[in-house]
Amino acid sequence: MQTETLAAGPKESATRRTIKNLRWWILGWALAAGIINYMDRSAISIAAPQLIKDFGMTRTDIGLLGTVFSWTYAFAQLPAGWLVDKLGARRMYFLAIAGWSIATALMAVGTKMWQFVTFRFLLGITEAPNGPASAKLTADWFPRAERGQATAIWDSGSKWGPAIAPPVLTAIMLAFGWQAIFLFLGVAGIVLALAFFLYYRAPEEHKRISAKELDYIESQRTTQLLTAKKVSWLGLFKHRQIWGMMAGFFCVIWIWNIFIVFLPLYLQEERGASIASSGWLAAVPYLGAAILGITGGWVMTRYSKKAGRDPLLAKRHVMSIAAVAAGILICLIPFVDSLPLAIAVMTVALGFVATMQAAAWAMPGDIVDNSQVASVGAIQNFGGYFGGAFAPLLTGVIADATGSYAPSFVIGGVIAALAAVAYTVLVREPIKDKTAAAQTESRTDA
Repeated sequence: MQTETLAAGPKESATRRTIKNLRWWILGWALAAGIINYMDRSAISIAAPQLIKDFGMTRTDIGLLGTVFSWTYAFAQLPAGWLVDKLGARRMYFLAIAGWSIATALMAVGTKMWQFVTFRFLLGITEAPNGPASAKLTADWFPRAERGQATAIWDSGSKWGPAIAPPVLTAIMLAFGWQAIFLFLGVAGIVLALAFFLYYRAPEEHKRISAKELDYIESQRTTQLLTAKKVSWLGLFKHRQIWGMMAGFFCVIWIWNIFIVFLPLYLQEERGASIASSGWLAAVPYLGAAILGITGGWVMTRYSKKAGRDPLLAKRHVMSIAAVAAGILICLIPFVDSLPLAIAVMTVALGFVATMQAAAWAMPGDIVDNSQVASVGAIQNFGGYFGGAFAPLLTGVIADATGSYAPSFVIGGVIAALAAVAYTVLVREPIKDKTAAAQTESRTDA
């Protein structure tokens, strides 16, 4: 049956209306999922002032809600990646989007801390497949050289979402109450889940793909390194590349979590912004990050193609430069007196963080066979969010104890810069089949 599908695809394209460069249109689904995903998880930062007012929560409580989500999200990554590789992007995307939309909507009925903790726990479980499914979609539809750019585009959803959320959700909250923002996001997610399930297919099954593009995608799949090794899921943890990716992504997610949970509160409490104005101000750094992150993906692709460099090496170089630059800028944020200048520094810093995230999510396709891309991406994400989960809680504790967010920004900047060390030292080559590699070397020597 599979053979018939592959054979019929190019013939059908002659009679059916095809779409040029369909793979880039398909990428729009992953982008939309990322936008909704991050609007859902950042909604807590918008509702935080009202939760503090209505239920007597502290900043430590808000940080705890961020930490509960991150820890749950981290551990759920491990089965999520495996399930995506087994079930495919289409089914897992549908289940995940529908699940996290329900979890988000439930926040509207919460009145006690344990209820909010429970709903954030559910959100962490259901949002876990999003990143691995997007990585799987990218590996299915794009050749290695294009994955840096493609990944940067879908990963920009993690910046467009937090950028759209503050002004839109703040306006909804001021007009209808904080409960309305969670109901709005829940309905939007359900609609997206149904639309994705009805439209999305793998390349060889999609009716709108042209024969030329299908041939291009399939030919590029065969250009993977012959020494790439497929190992058992547990066997992945025996390789230093996996531990390097986990450690490096921890450095990235640490600072990201601080912004996601506390940026509106920081602008209100330390920069004197009102609730209404903080919605627009908080959007600016994320808008800049989305644009700069896509630019970083374009740089990775051009650097790899034009310079003739290995795609993994190109990503490591870009990652290292972005990590050091982001670290320096993040440390400077609390010491900038002018609010407009502080917003500008945040914007550029988050742009470099966005570039780091795009490079990190594109790397699994350079490390392992396509059939394990989602698993490796999920393991990397587990490392990032397991360690990065401490960031919101520690930031809340420090802010309650000192009345300042400055120590948290300095700590976060140093940690972000250390990502360069993890990826440069430990993620240097694909996970290889040593036997095949030895045979290749012996033939070369002969």
